[in-house]
Amino acid sequence: MREHKILITGTMGAGKTTAVTAISDSPPITTDVTNTDRSHSKAKTTVGLDFGTVQLDSGERLRVFGTPGQERFDFLWSVLATNALGIIILVDNSRPNPLQDLSTYLEGFSKELKTSPCVIGVGRTDTHTNPSIDDYADFLFQREQLIPILPVDVRQRADVLLLIDSLLMQVEAMD
Repeated sequence: MREHKILITGTMGAGKTTAVTAISDSPPITTDVTNTDRSHSKAKTTVGLDFGTVQLDSGERLRVFGTPGQERFDFLWSVLATNALGIIILVDNSRPNPLQDLSTYLEGFSKELKTSPCVIGVGRTDTHTNPSIDDYADFLFQREQLIPILPVDVRQRADVLLLIDSLLMQVEAMD
């Protein structure tokens, strides 16, 4: 059985742990602890990684890793990205400056994005309309980056699987 690694990253509260939990075929491994970051009201936060697995119809298996979202743990980002087939960036559209958040992750993974496909999932678009998906597309166009952007509810397995499918289509196109 072939296995592939996929990385899910994004800000604290963007839904990485929730996404891994939504798609994992078995109970995921998480490293959530009590949140001491007073800038965010979340009760728990990831300090190491999240891990789950997904069995594909083809018989292949995905190992899905979620990064910690706090920038103070950015030293783990490149470690977790090693040998990843691709990267999913989750953006919380309800945050004060989600485009700046996206920029932080595009820059933080700039080395990996030169050779690995990426897809962006924008959450909380149903209650927060600014920026729009078109605004994200314009932002990426100005940066000369062509990356698929999809609205997503990370609680919904089908939405997270759509992000993975979009990533895998890019991988197939590269072969």
